[in-house]
Amino acid sequence: MMNRRTLYLVGIFAITALVAAAMFNRANAATTEDLERDAAQALELLYKNDPVALQVSKRAKAVLVFPNVVKAGLIFGGAYGEGVLKKGSKVDGYFNSFTGSWGLQAGAQSYSYAVFLMTDEAMEYLDSSRGWEIGVGPTVVVMDEGAAKNLSTSTMKDAAYAFIFNQQGLMAGISIEGTKITRIKN
Repeated sequence: MMNRRTLYLVGIFAITALVAAAMFNRANAATTEDLERDAAQALELLYKNDPVALQVSKRAKAVLVFPNVVKAGLIFGGAYGEGVLKKGSKVDGYFNSFTGSWGLQAGAQSYSYAVFLMTDEAMEYLDSSRGWEIGVGPTVVVMDEGAAKNLSTSTMKDAAYAFIFNQQGLMAGISIEGTKITRIKN
């Protein structure tokens, strides 16, 4: 069993590694055109593999797309990615997504996710807040295969639906609960 000091040092190391990776990613950040292209390709992949996401997209007022989020952790962890807000076919802003976590975790993973904003309330919250803390603002339902099978146009009543997809890496579980989404560019 690890003593407190070792646990603390491991946590600091994990957070430092994640911050360094995020800064390296930001230092080598793609142009907005690259980010828009990656987001479009990610949505295309999502719609191809999950017909429910395509159905949800047809009723959404907008979609936040994060084509490449990197997650790493060893006891303490975090995830970072950049994405776009699309209203119809137009890009309406650029955002980052940051998650911090603590618990029984080890490994690294990358994934994509899309949050479909369904209501005016969700759109207003995103526009008026200094960042959307998922789990604090309007209700976000994270869709898995079981929930997606039971979703229809008559049961879509929540403010936002999130789809996590294209997972690669060595972490067993994933959640966007507690994620902070912040506008970075207009």
